Parts: sequence; structure tokens; C-alpha cells
Amino acid sequence: MASESAGRGLDPARLDWAKGDGLLPAIVQDAATLRVLMLGYMSREALEATLASRKVTFFSRSKQRLWTKGESSGHVLELVSVDVDCDDDSLLVLAHPRGPTCHLQRASCFPDAPGAFLAELDALIARRERERPADSYTTRLFEAGVRRIAQKVGEEGVETALAAVAQDEPALLGESADLLYHLIVLLRARGLSLDDAITVLAQRHAR
Repeated sequence: MASESAGRGLDPARLDWAKGDGLLPAIVQDAATLRVLMLGYMSREALEATLASRKVTFFSRSKQRLWTKGESSGHVLELVSVDVDCDDDSLLVLAHPRGPTCHLQRASCFPDAPGAFLAELDALIARRERERPADSYTTRLFEAGVRRIAQKVGEEGVETALAAVAQDEPALLGESADLLYHLIVLLRARGLSLDDAITVLAQRHAR
């Protein structure tokens, strides 16, 4: 599969528009969680509009016109990247959804589409950091500062290690979950994300 980061270097002219009578199927995934959000169809003009506006745009077969997702609801899909399959006749679009994608107010048009839960948790913690709701434990952690959060990570790390050697599997899993949560909070408190840590792992794996 040819990856076209944010569409740079993607030449719409080289795609096989003839095979689908001028339309290519475009699968949209959440760039953070990789959950499949929807399937639409793009004409060459829709793809060019997507690349130019950075808002995912389709060709509506029912309306017979270009249609930017969220043009009436405001729930746009902000473009991250476009990939083209090996036959140049299908598109994979990564985007940041701004609101529910489905017209039924669900995150995805596929109600049981799997996603990466840790990425969802990371996004939730990021919102907590920005919004600071008063009744949130995460808010209290952020307001306590990096040193206190780091202390919690250390405590949870020790408790996880102890559970591994002296307790049962449910205890180990519970402590592991606590450690992961507090680590994500610590990363966010330093202006980083779980994805940044995953990127380092991926780079090491590629060596």
C-alpha cells in the first residue's frame, strides 16, 4: 500500500477512476484510535477538494454533488493522511473527527467497529487536561503537578511489581491498569502523549 502522508505527493491523475465509473471507495478511520468511521465515495474532484481544504469531502451519489462531511452539522473530518491501495482504486483516509461521524450521533457508522481503547483513554485525559472538570480525579492529578503525578507512577509501578510476585492475576491486572492510566497522565502533564511513546517503540522495533 502506498502511503501518502496528508496527501502530499498523491497524484489523483494516476488513480484508476475508470474502474468505478469515476468513483473510488474511501474508507475513513479515526487517526487516533484507528476505528473505522464510515465508507464513502470520492470522485477526482472530491479528492482534490479534500486535499485542498483538509476537510474530508465525498461525492454524494444521492445528491449528485460534492459533499463535505459535516457541512451542515459541523461534525467535520479533519484530514490527516490518504493512502492508496496496490491497485490504485481504493482510498484509506485517516482523519480527526470533530463530533460523531454517524447521522445517528454515534462515533462510527459501524456500531461495533473496534478501536484502540488506550488511544481513546489518552484522548479523554487530554480533554481533562484542557477542560479541568471540577469533579474529576484526573483534574486533581493535573493540579497537583508533575512531581505528584510522577510519585503516583512510581507507587503504581512498585505495586504492580509486588502484585506480579505475590498476588493473583486479577490483582496484577488491576495494578497494571492503574500504572498505565497514571503513566498516560504523566506524559500529558509533560506535554506528551501515549502516541509519542508508541512512536519511540516503533522506531526501536524498526532498527
